Amino acid sequence: MAVVSTLKLPSQGLGDPVLLDKIDQLLACNLAGYVNLPQLVVVGDQSSGKSSVLEGLTKLPFPRDSGLCTRFATHIIFRRTRADTKRSISASIVPAYGKPAEHASRLGAWKATHMESLDSESFASTMREVHETMGLSRSREESSKPTFTLDVFRLDICGPEEDNLSIIDVPGIFKNTTHGLTTKQDMDLVKDMVLSYMRNPRSIMLTVIPANVDIATQEILEMARECDPEGSRTQGVFTKPDLVDKGAEDKVIDLVEGKTSSLKLGWIVVRNAGQQQLLDQDSNRDEVESQFFREAHPWNNLPKDKVGIASLKIRLQEVQTTQILESFPRHMRAEVGRKLKAMKQDLSALGIERSTPEQQRNFLLDIIVKFQNIVSQAMATSYGTHELFEKDEDTRLATIVRNRMDVFKSDMEEYGFEYQFLNWAPALHAGVGPVPEPESGSGDDSDDDDDEEADGIPVRKNMNTSEHSGAIDGILHEQVNVRKPRGGSILAWIEDQYRASRGFELGTFQTALLCTIMNKQSDKWTELALGYVSDVIDIMHTFILKVLLSICPDEQIRDKLLNVLVDELSKRYRAAMDQAQMILEVERMNLMTLDDKFQQTLDIAQKRRCVRLIHSISGEDTILNYFTSHQEQYEIVKGKEKVPMSNTQQTVRYIHDILAAYYAVASKRFIDSICMQATGYCLLTGPRKPPGLFSPQFVADLAEDQLMEIAGENARLSRRRVQLKKGIQDLETGRKIMM
Repeated sequence: MAVVSTLKLPSQGLGDPVLLDKIDQLLACNLAGYVNLPQLVVVGDQSSGKSSVLEGLTKLPFPRDSGLCTRFATHIIFRRTRADTKRSISASIVPAYGKPAEHASRLGAWKATHMESLDSESFASTMREVHETMGLSRSREESSKPTFTLDVFRLDICGPEEDNLSIIDVPGIFKNTTHGLTTKQDMDLVKDMVLSYMRNPRSIMLTVIPANVDIATQEILEMARECDPEGSRTQGVFTKPDLVDKGAEDKVIDLVEGKTSSLKLGWIVVRNAGQQQLLDQDSNRDEVESQFFREAHPWNNLPKDKVGIASLKIRLQEVQTTQILESFPRHMRAEVGRKLKAMKQDLSALGIERSTPEQQRNFLLDIIVKFQNIVSQAMATSYGTHELFEKDEDTRLATIVRNRMDVFKSDMEEYGFEYQFLNWAPALHAGVGPVPEPESGSGDDSDDDDDEEADGIPVRKNMNTSEHSGAIDGILHEQVNVRKPRGGSILAWIEDQYRASRGFELGTFQTALLCTIMNKQSDKWTELALGYVSDVIDIMHTFILKVLLSICPDEQIRDKLLNVLVDELSKRYRAAMDQAQMILEVERMNLMTLDDKFQQTLDIAQKRRCVRLIHSISGEDTILNYFTSHQEQYEIVKGKEKVPMSNTQQTVRYIHDILAAYYAVASKRFIDSICMQATGYCLLTGPRKPPGLFSPQFVADLAEDQLMEIAGENARLSRRRVQLKKGIQDLETGRKIMM
């Protein structure tokens, strides 16, 4: 079957120039780094004849210098212009997506414009300049430079005689390295580069295979099947038909005619120029090819649209136009919109930019404002104003501290004293039942220690230190248990203390004894108070950490911020513990009160003892009358005791009554002082409260190096921000192009 000697393209050219221009503009603004663009990609092995096919399609004299062979993707764009215009050629470099800003800026600035022709010498010169600009090696002497790059060389050719075609040539894959030029890493990089283009579901793969080899051994065809299992976007091209052994042509013929091919776009056979023809300046590549398909058997029996570079160009223009119409612009516009929305969200998640000291201060001030607002709401129990209070109850600061105060008060009232007071002593709280008065000297201290320990309580209720940084290590009081007060032995204990300290005083005792027994009776105040203050510090520090976590999700910034705050935070926490220690020393070592309730309570205690004596002598009626109209009976009854007491016994009971009256006043004062001063003033409301440390003044006092250390963006974050900004810019540009 004869074929026409020369295939002429229609005068208007194939392909929609408007759509092709838009796709090329999208490629130029690097939109392919974000969405899949329709594109025509030439792929094949280094020895497949791929470069010759590209030369036939483009009519460009690609350099034959081994140092200038394809080391990067080359995007060649042909556009037909009006008949009254001149042919023009321009070249540029499109930096690869994600490259450093300096590299991208340098490559983007390179241009070669206003060329009317591109012969072998000028093309080779341009390619050498491109290699140099990209920083690639061209010889063994430049082995320190990379051999391949992901940057793209773009060539725009416009003129009245050009056809509308856009094609991308990628480096050929190879299996063997060249000493001093290529490495195993280069081999992998090239394969990954080629696959990145082939995996684009909108790419048309022009897969070039030599006809004189076993097709089953061709790796590039296996890669094409992997990326396009249905064969819907793979255009097969056979080269070197003139080198096929006699009798082996049938397999190729069957594939081209579609008898055994699984490629829906089919196969086309081209015959590239040989080495001698390349050297012969007068040789016409298309005429030689046309003559081959007219005369060479069995290739001259193939349909004319299945052979020759001209048929291949027409086929590619048709396929490319169809592919663009299927996906552009509706599907691609929606994809760009989704990518743009995602990138803007990612950029917003990075927070405000923090590259300058001013930006860093503003960033920290923004965190401070949010932090102090939450602190104010937490102290005012305005829990409905922020979702954090619902998500994490540990941030309900005022409520948690107030509840812990109540527990401290309850523990003090029930466990704060060492020995249970007698039943005529003023009740310290409703939970303490009366204890019968023992006979003089009959009290003992034989309470079972195991039972006492079993009835004890831990002084720490909040133990969250495993979640904390070193800010409170070594500050908090250790966990201990305090036992229940001893019962039935206080008089014997006081008598022991009295006998161990008395001198020659007459009918009385030394006042220093009261300090001694008060100190011992209040011994558990230390554990209970320090345990309480430690818990409030724990609560406060947990609150600070969780609020910072909520308003500053960046873990590195939080850690750096806390590292700067930790020393001063520790000082303020220690100040609360020191204040508690000071209150303990004042209350337990110095007995003093101006409270009238002390004397009133002491009088009541004395009268209660008298009531017991009256009851033992005169019965219940006398007790009732005593408090109503017979105050004078107090003195009478003292002389009517059935069992006379010794001076020591009466002194011991008098000491007991003074101790009980003073303890009632002092313990309430102590509870209030610890809550108001050690935790309230030092931790919650005072000028040096820990939450107040994080303030505008704190930020104002930071030096620029400290600002950079705390709030400065690390290299990874800066790169990510630059990438997102560049991506948003590219996507916005692409969206405008598609409108």
